[in-house]
Amino acid sequence: MSSEKVPSSATASSTAPPASPHVELAKGVNGLDKIVLRESRGSSAEVYLYGAHVTSWKNDHGEELLFVSNKALYKPPKAIRGGIPICFPQFGGLGPLEQHGFARNRFWTVDTDPPPFPTPTYSKAYVDLILRPSEEDIKIWPHSYEFRLRVALGPGGDLMLTSRVRNTNTDGKPFTFTFAYHTYFSVSDISEVRVEGLETLDYLDNLKYRERFTEQGDALTFESEVDKIYLSTPTKIAILDHEKKRTFVIRKDGLPDAVVWNPWDKKAKAMADFGDDEYKHMLCVEAAAIEKSITLKPGEEWKGRQELSAVPSSYCSGQLDPQKVLQSS
Repeated sequence: MSSEKVPSSATASSTAPPASPHVELAKGVNGLDKIVLRESRGSSAEVYLYGAHVTSWKNDHGEELLFVSNKALYKPPKAIRGGIPICFPQFGGLGPLEQHGFARNRFWTVDTDPPPFPTPTYSKAYVDLILRPSEEDIKIWPHSYEFRLRVALGPGGDLMLTSRVRNTNTDGKPFTFTFAYHTYFSVSDISEVRVEGLETLDYLDNLKYRERFTEQGDALTFESEVDKIYLSTPTKIAILDHEKKRTFVIRKDGLPDAVVWNPWDKKAKAMADFGDDEYKHMLCVEAAAIEKSITLKPGEEWKGRQELSAVPSSYCSGQLDPQKVLQSS
């Protein structure tokens, strides 16, 4: 996907991030604004202001690590199929709002003066985005909030997303929401992939009316449609792609659940914005807070963070140093 530079007059607008060799405002598909992040070693990421939607994450060899459908529509109000959609303030159809809430199909703005993060970022390639409710949003979800998202690339190419949601209601009312980073990973062949870290855990099976089961077996492998919400999951989950000899490691904080989803062949054919055979090359493993809704009183803030890294599969998940994982969380 080509990035065409925006004239300097446009980059001086209120939607532009501060000028930096690591951060660029560009035009994406159908002229939609996107932010391109670049790390000096060669890794990159792209974030559309529409949906605060990460649509690309490449390693320093230029290999794409996220899946976006070739049939994805970059036409508001339709959400972009693939990448990392943000599900807020509702996951799935579990509530009165549209599927996965509305944050993924609203236009966000660059937050040029965000409140300080608790820990200093060691990345130079990052952007802060913010979403506040419109008058139309308040009609369907009658709450005032500020949703801040930082998307950052670490020096080693790790992709970090930090969400902060604050209740700014002036009427004293709390609000409740569910949340997920609906991450689509690019895999070589779904039948050659396994997921580690969710063994023996309880899950809700969305294909069986959210009935509760306990996962059996050593690791998750895939031979049919899957749509499960794993509960009380560890802070680290790994996706091993044997063919690419690559392991994705998901580290998360403030997000106790994990969704695993692949539509398989019949559902893939039924989706207009998804290729018939594309299910073979993607897997969603989503850091989420679903089973127990998050409730914020006025003035309170919730934070949920996910860090993605891609490492050679010789470092399979069980051999990663847990102390290093904890220190970086």
